[in-house]
Amino acid sequence: MAHILYALLGAMVLPIMLSWVSAYARMKQFGTIDNNHPRQQQAELEGVGARAVAAQSNAWEALMLYTATCVIVVAAGLDLASVEMFACIFLGARVLHGVFYLANLGILRSMSFLAATGSCFYMIYLAATVVV
Repeated sequence: MAHILYALLGAMVLPIMLSWVSAYARMKQFGTIDNNHPRQQQAELEGVGARAVAAQSNAWEALMLYTATCVIVVAAGLDLASVEMFACIFLGARVLHGVFYLANLGILRSMSFLAATGSCFYMIYLAATVVV
């Protein structure tokens, strides 16, 4: 399987892993997980728990961008080997984004966001320049 698809799989798993962090934080802060009103309970989280919820939301948003990027790259007939490095940059930057979000390191979080988003835009640019 091409790196671009491994990165897609990783991007799919990342928000789920972040939800586990927020679930742990809910259990720690409230003593229980309220499955009847989870969004209300998440909204009341503080500290790392609140950041985990925000990181999870951002990870879902990034997944949409990366999925669209993958579709564009494949539809354009771009050689997948030509985007391997950028797929790896995307996934690495997204993992770091979650870590930096949880650690409350705003500047590093923003830099990793830019690296991941930039890699997507560059892959789209490469797909747009393919001569068929």
